[in-house]
Order: sequence, then structure tokens, then C-alpha cells
Amino acid sequence: MGIFITIIVVLILIYFFAGLRIVPQNYVGLIETLGKYSRTVKAGLVFIWPIFQRVRKVSLALQPLEISKYSIITKDNAEITTSLTLNYLVTDAFRYFYNNTDSVESMVQLIRGHLRDIIGRMELNEALGSTSEINAELSKAIGDLTDVYGIRVVRVNVDELLPSPEIQKAMDKQLTADREKTAAIAKAEGEARNIELTTKAKNNALVATAKANAEAVRTQADADAYRIDKLQNALDKAGEGYFRNQSLDTFNQLANGANNLVVLDKDDMSDLGKIPAAKKIWDKSNN
Repeated sequence: MGIFITIIVVLILIYFFAGLRIVPQNYVGLIETLGKYSRTVKAGLVFIWPIFQRVRKVSLALQPLEISKYSIITKDNAEITTSLTLNYLVTDAFRYFYNNTDSVESMVQLIRGHLRDIIGRMELNEALGSTSEINAELSKAIGDLTDVYGIRVVRVNVDELLPSPEIQKAMDKQLTADREKTAAIAKAEGEARNIELTTKAKNNALVATAKANAEAVRTQADADAYRIDKLQNALDKAGEGYFRNQSLDTFNQLANGANNLVVLDKDDMSDLGKIPAAKKIWDKSNN
């Protein structure tokens, strides 16, 4: 009898210890009795009835998730490929585990649908340049919609938006053409500027030369005027004897010449008549 009781006690202890479960930190436990949810337990040591009950552990920690690349059509019918990353956490373990066969996949489909709607209302160039705006609008759009799955999205980010290879080639060609156009315009503007500066420099040189010539002519004219003025002043101050001496010098030079012609001033001609010999020659010449 004592052995039987001991066996029973041992079996009870084994059963008791077999029913002990540990729910880790930042987890909750969903207790199921005969396959039906009965209660939720927090982290720590938990007792369940083995065989009749089981514990499903659900993490409450922040979970990273990468959504693989998929295609979206923009408003102007351009195909782009996008990929996302997000962080989520479970806020309601019961909804997360029992209300959906795969709550995470349902959340991903919801986010994809909203992203298609947002980008589908944008043209290609607008979408490629509005990643921050798309992130903000997507976060606002999903809002609390994922609460139905017991999940809250903490952060969602569009990692890349890539046009299709055909569109990328067309964009590269357009970019090359724009660069060549910009370079041609810059070259033309540079040449025009160079011509403008060269013409301006030549004009400035011509103006400077003209000013220099005018200044030289003015200086020469001033010098001539000064010389004439001084000469005139000197002649005005000269006596009658100076001019008579000049006349005699001139007569001597003419007399020494090869011609027998003598030029005399009118007054000198009158005075020459006073010389007797000259007067006889003059009268004889008139007769």
C-alpha cells in the first residue's frame, strides 16, 4: 500500500512539473484548453494542465520586415519597381494569432495596396522625387488599420523606386541630351561673352588712341600758337633797323644770284631815286 501511494505521489509530482512552462521576457502566453483559447498569461513561470492545455508564445518585441520588390504603374503609365522595409510590433496577441491565419502577410498586402494607390496618383518624375512624401502619406494611410490584425506599424520606409530598364534608358538619353544642350548653351554664351569683351577692348583701344591723337594735336597746336605768339611779340618789339637789315641781306642774296633781277620794296624804290647815279639810270630806262 505504501509503495502504491508513493507511486501516485511521484506521478502527481511528475505531472505537476510537466505542467510548468516559462514565458520569456517581452512575450505573452496564450493558454488553450482542449484547443480553445482560455486566457492570456504574462512573462514568467506558468502552470498548465498537461495533455489538456498548451501555451502559444507570442513575441511583443519590435520586428523588422523587408517587403520584396514589386511593380507599380504610375499615373502616366510608367512601370517602376519598389521595395519597402518596416518595423511592427504585436499589440494584441489574441487578434494576432486567432483572427487571421497570417496576420503579417495580411499587413503586407494592406501596405502594398495603399502604396499602389499613392504612387498610382503620381506621375513618374513626381514619384521618383517624392520618397519622403510617399513615406509620410503611407504611414498616415495605414494608420490604425492594422489593429484588426493585432499589429501596429511603427515605421515604414520606401527604400527605392526604380523605373523599368526601358524607361531608365530613355531617361539616360534625355539626361545626356539635356547635358549636351546645357554645354552647348554655355559654350555659345562663353563665345558671345568673349566676342563682347574683345570688341569692347578694341573699342576702348580705338577711343584711347583717338584721345591720345587729339591730345597730341592739341599740344602741337598749343606749341605752334605759343611759338607764333612769341614770334609776333618779338617782331612787334623789333625796330625799323632790324627790318632794313633783313631787306639788305635779302637784296645781297639776290644780287649774288645768277639772275640780273633785283626786287625792291616800294619805299626803297622811292628812296633809290635819291641816289644820282640810280636816278640817271632810271630816267634813261624810261626814255
